[in-house]
Amino acid sequence: MTDTPHAVRLAGLRKSYGSTRAVDGVDLEVAPGEIVALLGPNGAGKSTLADLILGLSRPDAGTVAVFGRTPREAVDAGLAGAMLQDGAMLADATVGELAALFAAVHRHPLPVAEALDRAGIADLARRRATDLSGGQTQRVRFALALVPDPDLLVLDEPTVAMDVAARREFWAAMRRFVAAGRTVLFATHQLDEADGFADRVVLLHDGRVVADGTPRHVKSVVAVRTVRATVPDLDAAAVHALFGADGVTVDGEGVRISTTDADTVLRTLLEHSPRARDIEVTGAGLEEAFLSITEGTAR
Repeated sequence: MTDTPHAVRLAGLRKSYGSTRAVDGVDLEVAPGEIVALLGPNGAGKSTLADLILGLSRPDAGTVAVFGRTPREAVDAGLAGAMLQDGAMLADATVGELAALFAAVHRHPLPVAEALDRAGIADLARRRATDLSGGQTQRVRFALALVPDPDLLVLDEPTVAMDVAARREFWAAMRRFVAAGRTVLFATHQLDEADGFADRVVLLHDGRVVADGTPRHVKSVVAVRTVRATVPDLDAAAVHALFGADGVTVDGEGVRISTTDADTVLRTLLEHSPRARDIEVTGAGLEEAFLSITEGTAR
């Protein structure tokens, strides 16, 4: 493990492809041991940022440091591992052979069997790459990322093509990986994964950071509250007459109302539905925060 104050440090980072600015002045610091989720809509700059951190792409402006080194130096030293969406497997190679090939190019690799075991795919060692399902391919990519025994792991949409059981096993393996104080930076569209696994969420929009904090902090930025209740004495028409249609869902006797004024909604609800029960008021979830912040930024 390194003793630098920053696992990743980005300053004034910019990257364009033609007239499209994929990363637009990003400043970001990630401490060793942090688990950071990069969130954002398609085209927000998540994958480009991952490529810049790994040295797969060069910035037009700004600097990238990984444990105080250039991305290339960090990767060469085995400090950074990556699990990316792109890149085909060698069709005729087995999973074990692929891992052995990766191990051969690193200075201090994990034993192949250990890397496969940590990724939970020891049973796939003799399986050929062409015989893998989409979810199994993703888990093999995870194993290959573990081969250099990195201090930083960069993941781009890691659970794409995985079913629910495979996703659960993947995040269990990730928790074992970070238990020793490793650093993880992952880009995802799965908001529940960011909410459940990340220490910190960095929300990107149009190549810029528009929110940065713990999942709870990002959710607290949004003033929207959700009121849920069972209202046996109000039908759907009555509910919509009171609260409108926007942000209001009626399912039988159950209602769900998204609002920035939960106190007024509650008073109105109890006034018109004396038999209301199972009342619950919650803050915005990460999905609501995500939509609210990105839509507000676009406006």
